[in-house]
Amino acid sequence: MTKRPKPTSDAVEILRRRFYEGKPARLKSLEEGRANEEIARRIFELGTVAGLTQSQLARLIGTTASVICRLEAADYEGHSLAILRRIGAALNQRVEIRFIPIRRSA
Repeated sequence: MTKRPKPTSDAVEILRRRFYEGKPARLKSLEEGRANEEIARRIFELGTVAGLTQSQLARLIGTTASVICRLEAADYEGHSLAILRRIGAALNQRVEIRFIPIRRSA
């Protein structure tokens, strides 16, 4: 006998149950998307705080503005550690990689 979840009117909880609960492939895709979005947002923020355009940042790291544009896109999946280190060096930042436990909810 399967235990039914407690009824809720929380829209986010309803969507989580409907689209992600018991669907590990979707959860994995969601986590990957979140990670890509976080990297893209951080690159954009660092460039903005430094007062640099995409073209200026690109020149600093020896690439083109279109590469920076792709790196700042939330759906881009090709971030390499080498390019992130080049961006970090150009903006006087150190790249740090951490492993964080994934919250499992089901």
